[in-house]
Amino acid sequence: MPMENQPATDDVRYQRALAALYCRLNYERTPDAAHSLQDFRLHVMRRVLAELDNPQETLATVHLAGSKGKGSTATMVARIAEAAGYRVGLFTSPHVDCFEERFTVNGVAPSRKQVADLFDQLDNISQTLRQADPAFSLTFFETATALGWMHFQQQQVDLAVVEVGLGGRLDSTNICRPLVTVITSISRDHTRLLGNTLALIAREKAGIIKPGIPVITNVTDPDAAQVTAEIAQQQSAPQFRLGMEFRHQPQLPTSGRPDLPVHYNFDFTGMGVYFRHLQVGMPGEHQTRNGALATAVSLLLRDHGFQLSETAIRQGLLNTHCPLRVEVLQESPLVIVDAAHNPASVAALCETVQQVRAEKRLVIFACSRDKETHVLLSLLNESMDEIWLTRFTNNPRAIEFKELEHLAAKLLTKPWKLFSTPLDAVTAARTSVTPRDLVCFTGSFFLATEAKSILQQRPL
Repeated sequence: MPMENQPATDDVRYQRALAALYCRLNYERTPDAAHSLQDFRLHVMRRVLAELDNPQETLATVHLAGSKGKGSTATMVARIAEAAGYRVGLFTSPHVDCFEERFTVNGVAPSRKQVADLFDQLDNISQTLRQADPAFSLTFFETATALGWMHFQQQQVDLAVVEVGLGGRLDSTNICRPLVTVITSISRDHTRLLGNTLALIAREKAGIIKPGIPVITNVTDPDAAQVTAEIAQQQSAPQFRLGMEFRHQPQLPTSGRPDLPVHYNFDFTGMGVYFRHLQVGMPGEHQTRNGALATAVSLLLRDHGFQLSETAIRQGLLNTHCPLRVEVLQESPLVIVDAAHNPASVAALCETVQQVRAEKRLVIFACSRDKETHVLLSLLNESMDEIWLTRFTNNPRAIEFKELEHLAAKLLTKPWKLFSTPLDAVTAARTSVTPRDLVCFTGSFFLATEAKSILQQRPL
């Protein structure tokens, strides 16, 4: 019989920490709780990090924002530095399987004991601050960000690669002093909070640009590019733009399987180098653009003493694999999960799957109610042979069936069906697809994670 005062095990402490964490205001699960950008604040992060002796100011950092591609680019940068022998912290969001995936070191998540210890330390600081100011509180993402900085400092990483959560200017990651900043792209997403034009969205994302710190961009829209350039000029931040200061040339590989998504190569030119036939570890032509951005970051890090050779760049790009980015779960039939959720990312997915040889391309789609559902459906209607619509069950943000059905009836010209849950759709697919078909789950990170969990237990 256990002693009454016996200390809790690490697993129990971990579960308690997660329970407390998920009770906090979480804009990932309930974005409607944020009425405007005024609900996002940096003074809370500054107070907490000051109590921790500002770990974000002691670590060499690369800071990335963007509408799409920032997670893939961040991971590429981390893998390149790891290939060169460095100890690298990578902060990304959201997580797929477990919370601690958000802050890894050389690809390894912290242990449950480490998470519990970090949370307890942070919670003690929060309680002290709350005694002085009863209104003080940390949101879910602010807590995750602080834990990430704490873990990276304790693990003595050589480099921290940090991805913005939402926007940039007021994101809780924007308290760092990076060596390089990156804006991977600007497209329409989170328009209710960031603005309904690309110029307004660009202004929020360009808020990560720091005085005198070089910024690498792949902003193609003229209005958005003008905003980014103006802010960089105001901050005296040197600009390195894909297509201008450096260029890339995508290439189809000479060999490969036509029944699988294509992994591209690309040439990189500029910034004093010419690299031929760099190979990307993730499929899709769009990943070559992310690879070019990561290569440019690596070249700028050389100016800060990082020994990042061409060999390390090649190996890091090839070693990069991100979950839910055209992730192949099964080959016969070909089953893909992808977290595309805005028009630009869905368009990139469609371009990738159109190159795959298949008798039928079936997409199983669900999305959050704050997305441009009509645009996403229109894009899928152009590229897919059949469209099945559902609602994910693991997050309250799912669009209502009535609205989804209304849009489908109005927009879709391809055969379509409605399914109450992703499990229902998977069950139906088992009896209706052949080994020569392609099945793609997309429209939301939440659908992709739910479908992946179902399919890992029982493939099609």
